[in-house]
Amino acid sequence: MCGIVGIVGKSDVNLQLYDALTLLQHRGQDAAGIVTCDRNRLNQQKANGLVRDVFRARHMERLKGNFGIGHVRYPTAGSSGPALAQPFYVNSPYGIAMAHNGNLTNVRDVVEEIFQQDLRHINTDSDSEVLLNVFAHELHKQHKLQPKAEDIFTAMRAVHKRVRGGYACVALIVGYGIVAFRDPHGIRPLVYGKRETDQGTEYMVASESVALDVLGYTLVRDVAPGEAIYIELDGTVHAEQCAENPSLNPCIFEHVYFARPDSIIDGVSVHKARLRQGEHLAEKILRERPDHDIDVVIPIPDSARTAGQTVAYRLGVKFREGMVKNRYIGRTFIMPGQKQRKKSVRQKLNAIELEFRGKNVLLVDDSIVRGTTCKQIIQMAREAGAAKVYFASAAPAVKFPNVYGIDMPSAEELVAHGRTTEEVCREIGADWLIYQDLQDLIASSAEGNENIKQFECSVFDGNYITGDVDEKYLQELHAARNDAAKQNKSGQSFL
Repeated sequence: MCGIVGIVGKSDVNLQLYDALTLLQHRGQDAAGIVTCDRNRLNQQKANGLVRDVFRARHMERLKGNFGIGHVRYPTAGSSGPALAQPFYVNSPYGIAMAHNGNLTNVRDVVEEIFQQDLRHINTDSDSEVLLNVFAHELHKQHKLQPKAEDIFTAMRAVHKRVRGGYACVALIVGYGIVAFRDPHGIRPLVYGKRETDQGTEYMVASESVALDVLGYTLVRDVAPGEAIYIELDGTVHAEQCAENPSLNPCIFEHVYFARPDSIIDGVSVHKARLRQGEHLAEKILRERPDHDIDVVIPIPDSARTAGQTVAYRLGVKFREGMVKNRYIGRTFIMPGQKQRKKSVRQKLNAIELEFRGKNVLLVDDSIVRGTTCKQIIQMAREAGAAKVYFASAAPAVKFPNVYGIDMPSAEELVAHGRTTEEVCREIGADWLIYQDLQDLIASSAEGNENIKQFECSVFDGNYITGDVDEKYLQELHAARNDAAKQNKSGQSFL
């Protein structure tokens, strides 16, 4: 999972891009990068680290230009290195830089095509570089000295035919403008908006609407699945559907964990979706344990707070903030290696003993992935004096790997894979455990947009929306991306 942004402005956009990436920092803490264009020259700064560490005053001074793109990186395979920081760049045709969020499922076949047919070299193991080269090659085939909107859309139609998976992208074409596009299933989110200035209208494309809101842009709409939007430097906006059979199947895990609660994705308020998750979860608790003895509900900060509040209200018990979060520690389930994750949990959270001692506590989390975090949190609750520790997940059991850009690569490393709820309960050390039902999770999001007929829920049900993921693919993914493989990586990975 990564965060992307693109801006076509009327003055230097460097500070806007920096602020937007800061607002999208939750989508990736491994690396950050910005590319701007000034008088047909690209200016770039990218490196490993948080946005605040990658960009210094000296960097911002040279990132001149009234249009540009930015990226925050989250390493799907767990490894990192300066070569993998985005945006990526190719000099032909025109000069193109691209930032990508997602994952291609047919990347190996495409890499072979690129070498044998397109005569292009791929320098990293990143499928973002693959996607950039496919787009560049298809645009080059138009043989235009000055590309028009129809040339870009023709290239995009070819891109959708060649690649599969989940992808949302912004591309900067030197001297011409910015192209934004989304995969035919709309798995990864992408929105665009505009704002009026004294100099004219400015446009922004971003992974989440929160980046638009804070910077004063008005949300126009989501980029549709399979759609490409081309924004010229004079502010002219072109949009065209470039996929043959598009359908809206957004990743429901965005609503569970990744997206900020103040974002609206595909017409669904993330905050309201999480409120409804809490309502459904409370109803299930009341059905299965009508005589519960819960004294207090404590959320695991931050993404479970909204659901936890609703659970407490519906159960008629106290809601308390019993865990203090160190906000300088990144999201733990995306960290490479179990040892690093275990160490980070203790650094990230600390229990307030007053809220635990002698009480029957219901801990609410957004989901349970590897089980590392919740197991240690439960132990922390017991050490703080809790009489009993119950655990509720606002999402169903995560049993299957994700192939569209989230770091859930190996089924064997998922605590619920091949285990019953009771077995997971024993594994994490809870007194009892309850999961959200999948139909209730879907209902929580679907209520926000009746036009979404099906969500991408593969981590819960094993159904991969692109139709090209089989057991052989998953076995290869496991071999490449399990924790042991990540430990042996030396700095290259698929994003």
